[in-house]
Amino acid sequence: METLIDARGIHAWYGSSHILHGIDFRLGRGETLGLLGRNGMGKSTLIRTLLGHVREREGQIVIGGRDLSRGKPYEAAQVGIAYVPEGRGIFPNLTVKENLVMAARRGTDGRAEWTLDRVLATFPRLTERLGNLGWQLSGGEQQMLSIGRALMTNPAAIILDEATEGLAPLIVAEIWRVIGEIRRTGLAALVVDRNYRMVMANADRLMVLEKGRVVQEGLAEDLRRRPETLSRYLGV
Repeated sequence: METLIDARGIHAWYGSSHILHGIDFRLGRGETLGLLGRNGMGKSTLIRTLLGHVREREGQIVIGGRDLSRGKPYEAAQVGIAYVPEGRGIFPNLTVKENLVMAARRGTDGRAEWTLDRVLATFPRLTERLGNLGWQLSGGEQQMLSIGRALMTNPAAIILDEATEGLAPLIVAEIWRVIGEIRRTGLAALVVDRNYRMVMANADRLMVLEKGRVVQEGLAEDLRRRPETLSRYLGV
């Protein structure tokens, strides 16, 4: 499998706090990777470091063949990485349609598979809200819009950080349906979510973090057969 993101020896700090300790990370094209670990173990920090949001960092980060070890967040976007952060980050004063259309572009390979029509077919609820402003949407609708906007960039990979956090069960089920659909299209994805069972069910490979270090990594199918790992590192 061709490697899309290849990071070696990643360290990161917030001030004097050393958060990540020499992490090696790889995401292949077309692969869905689930990133697991208890709260505060470094999952979001790893994502933000890979994308250039954390300035105090060391190690090598190569994305799409481009060395972004000292790269900026916009450079990760330029090489085809779409990021759906906690908090969603939609534009509250733009309509649903405007939020989607403003992000539309071809992928780095010229693809334009994720069109407005396709995104609306994937999220039928957004079709009913096209003229609504972002602030008028429910939390679940805002999350759908955030994911849809990321897909409109026709990315090489999409990163979903706690996409189901705080949402109603019906909306959570809808988000996982979409994650499964994204996986079937062959779009690479990195998924962080507290529901480890759903992560395992929708990932090809898993990585478990403990205090900023990788403590387990392997095929999701293999780790599902080792429940003692989940008990030790996830507290379940």
